[in-house]
Amino acid sequence: MCLGVPMLLLGRDGIAGLARDGEATELVDLSLTPDADAGDWVLVFLGAAREVLTEFEALATRRALDGLRALMSGGDLGDAFHDLDSRTPTLPPHLQAALDAGHAKG
Repeated sequence: MCLGVPMLLLGRDGIAGLARDGEATELVDLSLTPDADAGDWVLVFLGAAREVLTEFEALATRRALDGLRALMSGGDLGDAFHDLDSRTPTLPPHLQAALDAGHAKG
């Protein structure tokens, strides 16, 4: 399984950029995110930025990853998923439409 890590893009030179994850900096491939620029948050998988994130999305993802790290080392999640705790589950629009039309089975 591959996890995406939100990183702050510090600078860009063509399809390569320097990005920071906490204290570590890394050279990342930006060829899939042509609009990303210094100051943007990017979601990085195996050294390649796949998506530009809002700051809210990046910080929520970092909080979730930090919670999982804590849990894996014997701690607890804390409020890592507080944005999901108060939400009720919803179906994707196409499944909700099928349910609303009376189709309870696939």
